[in-house]
Amino acid sequence: MRNVYSTALCPIPIAPTFLFMIPRKPIFPGVIELNFQAGEVLGCNLYLVYDQDEWVLIDIGYEETVDDYIQIIRDLDFPLSRCQSLIATHADVDHIQGLAKAKQALKTTVTAHPNAVEPLQTGDTLKTLALIEAQNLRLEMPPVQIDTLVDDGDVIRVGGIELEVWHTPGHTDSQLAFRLDDVLLSGDNVYRDGCIGAIDAHHGSDIKAFVKSLTRIRDSDVKWLAPSHGPIFAKDNAMLDKVIDRVQGYLKMSDFGTLAESWPLMDDWDDEVAQGILPAGLKPPK
Repeated sequence: MRNVYSTALCPIPIAPTFLFMIPRKPIFPGVIELNFQAGEVLGCNLYLVYDQDEWVLIDIGYEETVDDYIQIIRDLDFPLSRCQSLIATHADVDHIQGLAKAKQALKTTVTAHPNAVEPLQTGDTLKTLALIEAQNLRLEMPPVQIDTLVDDGDVIRVGGIELEVWHTPGHTDSQLAFRLDDVLLSGDNVYRDGCIGAIDAHHGSDIKAFVKSLTRIRDSDVKWLAPSHGPIFAKDNAMLDKVIDRVQGYLKMSDFGTLAESWPLMDDWDDEVAQGILPAGLKPPK
């Protein structure tokens, strides 16, 4: 039996604003990606899922961009007091460093997988990859209280919309994806160029679990994948077959942890966001 979560609203007095409202650019019915909306890549992909005035935000990114994203949401005429929850796809710093700041600003709740609770509530800099001394990377990781736990098969309701929760470990042990009709908000599982979320033992990667998660995505009947980095794309089983074969090979290879010097896909995403380009065949709602 699936659990169904409808997070409690926490109204706060917010002065109404009627000026400078900007047209919404949903990529799917009830889904706005805030970087695409802004025409500028500010960080990882943030998906605002909404039904009328009720909304949730999947991921929040770095602390330094929280104010920018909240301003975009305000300009889109979403009442800040109607944010039902901030949902973490997983506990990596580039996705969740701003949670504590956004939670306080929006007076809302935080939702995550049980495996994300300890690193998020303690501000664990190692498991969140906020601290990588070998690369001289030292980021703050403000701790944040988790209010609602979700796991595989649960449903998050946003008005009349239902998000089906998938637990898709591999990149991290807390990685979640969310299905809405024929769209999967797929986190760091796989990107349009066939790359996958970084495999690193420090933040709970598991290659065998990754293969199972990718296989689940391939074998599903979803049509579109909306990842946490880079452009939305049509699910391509032939591409996923190659990815799964490659990741399976990592079980017997020592080089899966090497660091790339560049990622051409992100250059493409910068251009596509700036030009408002969506994939061929995708017709967003008007």
